[in-house]
Amino acid sequence: MTHNIYILIFAAFLDYLIGDPWGWPHPVQVMGWVISHLSKLSLKYCHDSLTQRIAGIFLCIFLLIGSGLVGWLIIQSARWLHPLLAIALESILLASCFAGRSLRTAAVTVLKPLIGGNLAEARNSLSNYVGRDTKNLSEAEILRAILETVTENATDGVMAPLFYAIVGGFIPFVGAVPLALAYKASSTLDSMVGYKEAPYTYLGWFSARLEDYLTWVPCRLTVITLALLSGKPLYVWRICSRDAIIDPSPNSGWSECAYAAILGVQVGGTNWYRGVAKHKPLLGDNIHPITPKSIESALQLTRYCFLLWIGVAIALFFLLLNR
Repeated sequence: MTHNIYILIFAAFLDYLIGDPWGWPHPVQVMGWVISHLSKLSLKYCHDSLTQRIAGIFLCIFLLIGSGLVGWLIIQSARWLHPLLAIALESILLASCFAGRSLRTAAVTVLKPLIGGNLAEARNSLSNYVGRDTKNLSEAEILRAILETVTENATDGVMAPLFYAIVGGFIPFVGAVPLALAYKASSTLDSMVGYKEAPYTYLGWFSARLEDYLTWVPCRLTVITLALLSGKPLYVWRICSRDAIIDPSPNSGWSECAYAAILGVQVGGTNWYRGVAKHKPLLGDNIHPITPKSIESALQLTRYCFLLWIGVAIALFFLLLNR
């Protein structure tokens, strides 16, 4: 169990210092390639809702178990060669499951031209990270889009993978990486095929539901942690209980709302997707305008939450070792 402590610490440092270097191979790229090919095959040979639903179940189970198993086999093979090689590979694989630095990089990439007054470049950069139409967004709408992206992905991109890594670290013969990779596979499936719109309406329904269930616990724990860090836990929970429950997503609304309550800003509203307006519930109270400082504060809150969870996990590991 001791080596799991080192893995968590090394992976956290790698994500903080390096993140996901551009052009380097990444597990999510492999997952994406598998999902793309298998979903195309499924849609080619499954022409009715029932067979597409069944194909979607098999696709999801195959990718989750396959991702975790491949990660476990890689680590076991490395351990057979040399224990230090296994630790290095585990740290790298686990760091690839965390998106802390990637979120910060994405935010800065959009904020830099926006602060410099280049609205067109900011809109263009933002289009790489969000699904909404960005061509006509105002400065305030760009800032809202960045904050919503940063706060939504704080849960499924940072805290949930850490949650499953910690859980895996307490399970003998499993370890942190397989469970974190399996969750990452679920998240990738949801982002690629978990849509209500055609052609993924039936193929992606199981992936979308499973990702919701897998994220539910880490999302609530993240909200509680953020509320405690803010120093006003009852207020944050009250705002989330008031607003987050009306969001169609069982998790992203809670994640975004917690940050909005802490920062005293409001997110949600009308977004445009391929020319079609979609209204999201308003989350939080419009006490302050969203500014670049708001986004920096949100990123800092995520970092503090991440470090606190690692600290608690290390403390629990040592408590179990000294029993």
